Amino acid sequence: MMRLLTVAVLAASALTVGTNAYADATLTKVSGPSPFPPACSETGPGTLHWNSEVQSHAAVNPRNPGHLVGTYQQDRWSSIASQGVVTATSFDGGRTWRQSVPPTSQCSGAGNFKRATDSWVSVAPDGTAYLATLAMTKAFFEPGSEHAIQVSRSRDGGLTWGPATVLVREGGESVFNDLPAVTADPTDSRYVYMVFTKIEVFTETEFTGSAYLARSVDGGRTWEPPKVVYAPGLNSQTIANKIVVRPDGTLVNAFTRYYLDASGAEWEEIAVISSADKGKTWSAPVKVADLTKVGTKDPDTGTPIRDGSDFVHAAASGRDLYLAWQDSRFSGGKHDGIVLSRSRDGGLTWSAPVPVAAQAFSPALAVLWDGTVGVTYYDLRDNTSDPATLPARYSLATSSDGVTWREQRVATFDFAGAPTVDRPERSLYLGDYHGLVASGGSFVPLFPKAGKDPANRSDVFAGRFQPIAGL
Repeated sequence: MMRLLTVAVLAASALTVGTNAYADATLTKVSGPSPFPPACSETGPGTLHWNSEVQSHAAVNPRNPGHLVGTYQQDRWSSIASQGVVTATSFDGGRTWRQSVPPTSQCSGAGNFKRATDSWVSVAPDGTAYLATLAMTKAFFEPGSEHAIQVSRSRDGGLTWGPATVLVREGGESVFNDLPAVTADPTDSRYVYMVFTKIEVFTETEFTGSAYLARSVDGGRTWEPPKVVYAPGLNSQTIANKIVVRPDGTLVNAFTRYYLDASGAEWEEIAVISSADKGKTWSAPVKVADLTKVGTKDPDTGTPIRDGSDFVHAAASGRDLYLAWQDSRFSGGKHDGIVLSRSRDGGLTWSAPVPVAAQAFSPALAVLWDGTVGVTYYDLRDNTSDPATLPARYSLATSSDGVTWREQRVATFDFAGAPTVDRPERSLYLGDYHGLVASGGSFVPLFPKAGKDPANRSDVFAGRFQPIAGL
């Protein structure tokens, strides 16, 4: 997994498969032709997958379930990042979308940053939209490289964007700030939170990666300097921090902790920290579970799929908190599935992980107003012995109790046509994460799927899906 410093069988007892007459046919294509010319900022390094869209994310206005904002990378480079990012806004619950190009990279009019990646969105109760991005002049840990954690603000709900505010800009061979995630407080529009990991390299064998928080208390007009909220120690780092806010205003930051034990063996675990004072102070970490993943490959060719298997995904509903991630525990380490853990006491204690899908990857998570949990994911259950193709399925599983699940198909496509990335090895790539939101009584996924046209390797789609009755 490049984020680390170092290098379709269904569970019949837990998941019921249903048919969905609306799958594929009712999807809306959100992305369009690239707004950028090819090689608009540089000609390399890497292969430019022009007109491709990957790694989407979505957010919903907490006071208006019809107001959705999404984002995705535009024109992915195989080496790292993309030519820029695009946002898309819907005011009818995801049925129609309007694209916008915020200034986050040189291609979109933002300084000398050649590329942008890791876009993440959130919407405040007053309708203000926020966009987090990671921009860079060249790849991380390279001599002379610079990168920035940025936040952009839209006062009209995502239709237009102001200039990006740089929260931190660093570079060189010993530091890298990664995976920014912005959260607008759903209980108070004045507060906005940005979390990310700062990886610091001390020697060839010593490093750390602390969780940092930058905070705005005036609706994104100004930002406090980033500060450490969790320091995991030497030869340990956090991955993919993200904040959810409980109805009482408590912040819960979920992350994966990667660490080396005394023997040098690599381990990962899911953990959370909490803040009862809008991010001023934070609790000690609470371990949720070990993360035991093996990753995903094309069964015929062995080509890896970069699947974000180190990431944990979080959602809140009342006092209940939910975490979903990719894990191999229920297959004895043979293959990854999707698992879910639930806290009924605000994150103090957590249930043992339960299976959602027995053989799948890259989950996203959301919860409806009535407590119905939705998890989307990809799988390869439809694969054939033809090494030239990789039939894939994208599905939604829903549950009213967080234990038993009903699944419906959302889309099918050929994963073999996806863009490729070079890190940490040549892999098929649609993103390390994708979007899923709860909009009224429906789930709205915002996800990329691969195409068969080399000039248009992937696009981003959305649709509205209600839980299957019966659970």
